[in-house]
Amino acid sequence: MRTGIATVPLDYGRCPRWLFERMKQLGRGIATAIVEEFGPEEFIRRLSDPVWFQSLGCVMGFDWNSSGLTVTTLGALKAGLFEIQDRLGIYVCGGKRESRKTPEEITAYGISRQFSFSSELIYASKMAAKVDSSLIQAGYQIYQHNFLFSKSGNWVVVQQGMNTENQTARRYHWLSSGLKQIEDKKDFIEEPHSGIASELRVRPLNLTAKKSKDNRVVSLGLVRETPKTFLKDLDLIQTKRAKNLTEMSLRNKEFYWHPVVEEKFDLKRLEKTILGAKEKSPKDFEGFLSLKGIGPKTIRALSLVSEIIYGARPSYEDPARYTFSVGGKDGTPYPVDRATYDKTLAIMEKGIKNSLISLREKNEAQQRLVRHF
Repeated sequence: MRTGIATVPLDYGRCPRWLFERMKQLGRGIATAIVEEFGPEEFIRRLSDPVWFQSLGCVMGFDWNSSGLTVTTLGALKAGLFEIQDRLGIYVCGGKRESRKTPEEITAYGISRQFSFSSELIYASKMAAKVDSSLIQAGYQIYQHNFLFSKSGNWVVVQQGMNTENQTARRYHWLSSGLKQIEDKKDFIEEPHSGIASELRVRPLNLTAKKSKDNRVVSLGLVRETPKTFLKDLDLIQTKRAKNLTEMSLRNKEFYWHPVVEEKFDLKRLEKTILGAKEKSPKDFEGFLSLKGIGPKTIRALSLVSEIIYGARPSYEDPARYTFSVGGKDGTPYPVDRATYDKTLAIMEKGIKNSLISLREKNEAQQRLVRHF
């Protein structure tokens, strides 16, 4: 399988109905083949791999370099698996227009199928969306969110953000089994992603990084212990400067780079938000982030004061990275796993053969499989 950062330019328009119907049938066949061979958990795991997901969308027939691949592939899976979801043990929630309805859909499945873990799934869905919109601030606004889960409660999130300025999209992948376990709970904060696919690498505020731990600790302390001091410090930073703070480059110095968002914070609104959060007494940073009203601006303000006043520097390293599914030809990060590689191809081929599409369409799908793998 090819490796690298997926190219996802922002695209507009709709998928033709004739293509969407065929994607539904082909996606159903591939999903069925994987579940029959390996079980529903394996299908969920594969969707968490950005490169495998990209390849799936290409085999199903969508443009390889379009942001629409994410939305349309998941939309086709949701529609294609609906009638056989109980047999497969896989449920697909959310979408582009239905992203905000994801909690309602999970709740409905919980009631109708008697799933005892539905509240945990709703929390996971909301936290994945909050982390990618507030803790990784790279200029991408989340506009599509899909949540897939199995009967056993394992889940995968695939969501996408758009940047209208540079006309690109960025896709975020999460996998429940990939989250770190801290005592009796999953950690949604520190490096939770199974992969992030992006054409561009930037220098965002990245509070999910291990290097940002001190910044998160200080930010939480400002909320829980000294909210008034935090607001005074932020006001000081804003009023004592002749101009809005911008990026400074001080080469060959230990402290050589400092990006600060050029904006004016609304202190009255921020005070209401911070004091409201203090009343809730969040026990950790995740609990703070999960509170209603805590968004990107609040997080930026806390991070700024934590760094400027208290020296707790956050990470500005882009978490988008190369994602390997079966290894790399140069042995990085490990040699190609030929057995897994061949098994992946065999499963894709089986799914194509079992799909309810014409022989010509099966041949075209087979050609796409050979071309993209």
